[in-house]
Amino acid sequence: MRKNVIIECPTNLGLAQSDYAIEPGVKRLPKWLERHGLYTAINPSEVYVIDTPEYTMDLDTTTQVRNANAIITYAKRQAQIIEKELSNNSFLIVLGGDCSILIGSALALKKKGRYGLFFLDGHTDYMLPGHLGTHGAAGMDLAIACGVGHPYLVNIDNQGPYLEEEMVFCVGNREYNLEYERPIMESNVTYYPLNQLRDYGLDNVTSDFLNIVEQQELDGFFIHLDVDVLNDQIMPAVDCRQEDGLSYEELKQILIPLIKTEKCIGVEITILDPDLDSTGVYTKEFIQNMTNIISTRG
Repeated sequence: MRKNVIIECPTNLGLAQSDYAIEPGVKRLPKWLERHGLYTAINPSEVYVIDTPEYTMDLDTTTQVRNANAIITYAKRQAQIIEKELSNNSFLIVLGGDCSILIGSALALKKKGRYGLFFLDGHTDYMLPGHLGTHGAAGMDLAIACGVGHPYLVNIDNQGPYLEEEMVFCVGNREYNLEYERPIMESNVTYYPLNQLRDYGLDNVTSDFLNIVEQQELDGFFIHLDVDVLNDQIMPAVDCRQEDGLSYEELKQILIPLIKTEKCIGVEITILDPDLDSTGVYTKEFIQNMTNIISTRG
């Protein structure tokens, strides 16, 4: 069995200041998960820590994305470690931070071969700076990974696009606004917002994705898990709360068939903010469920 490797990416550069914090607390997520037992439960053979960059609200006028240069630098450092561990055939558990860590993950995947992405998130993250008032990369990470955005971000090391849209499933959005959804609906990404996901069937969606992985003879696939895809009652410790969301049983129904396959090379976890879960009650339940899911992997 492949060894578990944890890669800590505690960056918050992709988020803007909020009404509850001058600096988003997601940078403390990896150590928070360690404190509440995740590392003990999954017993990683190696833990990498990519140092947290200094948080700013700097708006890069060229890309119209906050902290663009720092995000690019961070993505390159992250990609180097992921590339190394992909060569070692490790199972990757990449811990954010915010969703901008997808850029580094996707860059590494492109450098190593041809990979798919199962993007599980309460938002599409498929936006352009002009359509996103915060100018935060965490709201446009999927678009960047698919080559949509400024060349500085979408073509790092001349590798863009990092992902083929046809090999990406975006699942779980529940911001049902036509203008918000239009960019991803007009893309070649396979898109299932939460309401359509339930109508079509969770098993059908995962089966369709795995069929594409097989038919296209991909080298593998990666899972992005933003915890705000979960129901707000069981995971309110996120920066952008919304009604509804997946239950843990639904999350297991989606993730277990994916993680059990040899083609799954890892998962990244983002957005859970320790500042919004002071007792750890929501974190502990999340860890218990994720540990059960990861333990099923092939």
